[in-house]
Amino acid sequence: MKLAVLSGKGGTGKTFVSVNLAAAAGKATYIDCDVEEPNGRLFFKPEGLTIKTVAVKQPAFDAEKCTGCRKCVDFCRFNALVFLRNKPMVFSEICHSCGGCMAVCPSGAVSETEKPVGTVECGRSGDVRVITGCINLGEPSGVPIIREALAGAPDTEELTVIDCPPGSACSVMESVQAADYCLLVAEPTAFGLHNFKMVFELAGLLHKPCGVVVNKTGGEYSALDDFCRGHGIPVLCRIPHSEKLAALGADGQIAALDDGEYAGLFQILLKDIRKEAGL
Repeated sequence: MKLAVLSGKGGTGKTFVSVNLAAAAGKATYIDCDVEEPNGRLFFKPEGLTIKTVAVKQPAFDAEKCTGCRKCVDFCRFNALVFLRNKPMVFSEICHSCGGCMAVCPSGAVSETEKPVGTVECGRSGDVRVITGCINLGEPSGVPIIREALAGAPDTEELTVIDCPPGSACSVMESVQAADYCLLVAEPTAFGLHNFKMVFELAGLLHKPCGVVVNKTGGEYSALDDFCRGHGIPVLCRIPHSEKLAALGADGQIAALDDGEYAGLFQILLKDIRKEAGL
């Protein structure tokens, strides 16, 4: 089962829920696709790390072969190429590595080079396999790293927890593509509900079944429950705003492993998710 854990905004508790579900499952794979801020490894502390560099293709131009026909510039729908001082120039930040410029060049003046954009780390923490995507500073898109990280998911019935980036951008869509079920983590606040609605809409567009975990509960906020009820979204768990959880998190500990009460809570949540997903 591939379980994608999403949230409409950062700080909602998505990584907290992801890490604890993987730990509660016992044998599982945890994939951190939040490549700009991969925090899951701070809790799992994986050992035996292997690190793979992720690179993308970028065009390189041979000035001696280039005839100045501009076919490569005209072809690029992303406007990543310009013809400047009688030679093509590439803006690597917006190049999508499609290879089209090389394909249309009539003189064979375009080749490809590799540009490193990040890494994927693999290690183990007990029975949990931990895969972490990390983007290089300054890179505009984490999608290539996310694809490489997801390629490490086992093709078995073993639980794979995909810790998605926050929000609803392209990187989130990439993370969710192969998921069997989406778990949406929401805060019971007006801001939390606003962002939750966007990520719920994304799950619907991708035709993914989903349920909700309401994190940091404590006060009254009926609007979130009303929205879930009105759209038929099951609320699978409510996690209280707890000083104990805050202390465990600040110490880099996993609640499902270090506290019997929360071990039971996440085991029940995992069971309910499997039931909702029909798995």
